[in-house]
Amino acid sequence: MVSSVGTTTASTSLLSQAIAAAKSNAAANAASASSSTSTSASSSSSSLSSLGGNFNQFLTLLTTQLQHQDPSNPTSTDSFTAELAQFAGVQQQVETNTNLTSLISATQDNQIASAVSLIGKTTTASSSSLPLQSSSASLSFTAPQAEDVAIAVTDSTGTVVKSETVNASAGTNTWTWDGKNNSGTQLSDGAYAVAVEGSSTDGTSVALPTTITGTVTGVSKGTTGVNIDMGDATIDMSDLTGFSAT
Repeated sequence: MVSSVGTTTASTSLLSQAIAAAKSNAAANAASASSSTSTSASSSSSSLSSLGGNFNQFLTLLTTQLQHQDPSNPTSTDSFTAELAQFAGVQQQVETNTNLTSLISATQDNQIASAVSLIGKTTTASSSSLPLQSSSASLSFTAPQAEDVAIAVTDSTGTVVKSETVNASAGTNTWTWDGKNNSGTQLSDGAYAVAVEGSSTDGTSVALPTTITGTVTGVSKGTTGVNIDMGDATIDMSDLTGFSAT
């Protein structure tokens, strides 16, 4: 656990950096959340369409060549065989891309089916997206030494809602937020962004990666894989670090 500390010049500097980092994290999280499977499907469809266009263009050029070749000097057997081999290669690549798209979709469906068992479990993940659920949020970070550490939380628009400097011990520390902003007003549950700033052993400021804790409420497809939903917060399944039954 950590405890709040008074404000000093050094802690003010750390807090400013934490606020800037939290705003940056909020923008990154918002951009990631706005992406959907349709973006991935559109990209895949566009690539396949381009390859299919090359395939049709190659076929048109080949047939045009056959129609207009000089009867007295036709295309050699070797050249014609090589062109047919290229034609077959393009056709095979089109079919391979189609099959890979189907395979990726099937794999994601299997991952979603498996991830459903996580719903209702308490899960930890390496992420800057902090889920506020039932007016409570929790995270952990590792401080390289006993020091003052600044923590800043922003909402989805990048507005700072909570910021404070705490006294951390060397090693793993846990910070719990009750969902109240700096004015003491209770905020609604949702997805927030967080950043933690500390100092390295040589005194330079350093961002401390956060491990957030939340309850899984759903699973969904993302642009790069399967996402885990913790209320309104969306976490890539590959970022999960552990889970428990409660």
